[in-house]
Amino acid sequence: MNAEIIAIAVFIITYALIIDERIHRAVAAMAGAAVIVFAHIVPWDKIPHYLDLGTIFLLMGMMIIVNTARKSGLFEYIAIRTAKLAKGSPMRVLILFSLVTAVVSAFLDNVTTVLLLTPMLLYIAKLMKLNPVPFLVSEIFASNVGGAATLIGDPPNIMIASAAGLTFNEFLMNMGPVVVVDMAIMLVMLYLIYGRTLKVKPEEQETIASTIDALDERAAILDRSLFMKSVVTILLVVFLFFIHAQLELEPAIIALTGAAIILIWSRVPPEEIFEKIEWPALFFFGGLFIVVGALVETGLISQLASFVVSHVDSTAEAMIIIAWFAAFASAIVDNIPLTATLIPLITDMGQTMDVYPLWWALSLGACLGGNGTAIAASANVVVIGIAEREGVSITFMDFLKMGMLVLVVTVAAGLGVLLLMYGW
Repeated sequence: MNAEIIAIAVFIITYALIIDERIHRAVAAMAGAAVIVFAHIVPWDKIPHYLDLGTIFLLMGMMIIVNTARKSGLFEYIAIRTAKLAKGSPMRVLILFSLVTAVVSAFLDNVTTVLLLTPMLLYIAKLMKLNPVPFLVSEIFASNVGGAATLIGDPPNIMIASAAGLTFNEFLMNMGPVVVVDMAIMLVMLYLIYGRTLKVKPEEQETIASTIDALDERAAILDRSLFMKSVVTILLVVFLFFIHAQLELEPAIIALTGAAIILIWSRVPPEEIFEKIEWPALFFFGGLFIVVGALVETGLISQLASFVVSHVDSTAEAMIIIAWFAAFASAIVDNIPLTATLIPLITDMGQTMDVYPLWWALSLGACLGGNGTAIAASANVVVIGIAEREGVSITFMDFLKMGMLVLVVTVAAGLGVLLLMYGW
């Protein structure tokens, strides 16, 4: 059978299985990769080329750092401190938690961020006797927007940086302004939509503030020594990310070095941390990279790139098409396989146009598209799942109404910033 037909068939079937979810996506990706390798479409000696170990090792290193830091109570400490700053004001709680979620999601895994902050938000909403849904959806939106800011903030960014050779500072300088603008617009939208409903009487606000003030953030610190070691390690890793280009070190090396430092320094039994690593996610990445690699190896991606370039008149037009396509597609399907598919396409477009701005358009669409639907990003699923266990329902359609509005406005604003940066 023709290699191109096999590559397309495996890609479509793998994608369908990922969307269907009856088979775990990691199993679907590994099965697709096995067929590709078995059929000799991707030669064995080229597997390391397509596997993108930079992405896999960066994710692994950050997972180790975050899971070790979690044992200290660091994230619970941040949540309580944030709640106290709000002083019983519901709208202030929403804004402050959104900002904290965005900042933390820019530097750490956003799923871990929402896992730790969501129970706190539910508790505060219960204290205030308010509907927790506005707080939870705001947290989801902030995690997806904030994750777009840095190289390590969201898996699509890690993949883009690894493929295009982009640095941590390049991401921060290009996507940072976009995220600042989008966060400001999003908070204004949330205030306009929820401002009237998130109100309590002055005397109730004082009671709530005193109850929250009674919470002891120091009691949240389970291991003070590990707490300090976690803070130092995370700050060191972030600092090294800023200067990794000057040091001529790959981000993955920095993440693995940070992981080694915190494990050696903390003396936490490594088996306790390794069993919490998202191994299915890493195997999913590996299998998917090989499936997409088959499309590259057979020349299909190159042909598609030539077709796209022949119908696009300018880089600005290509930016608009890529950003909107990635955004709406990411709202429907997982942004990781989507990004993996579009990366080689953009790479091949580099033969006839400047693709540097296109990477930022892809990052914008892939990351912010996660706000479109309840299942568009892992953070969305985690928050809604925790809420359901607490008896709080966020329906698919309720989320869709707000999510699509946020998606359209933030992608449009972000695209406007990028077009201003790189010329219309």
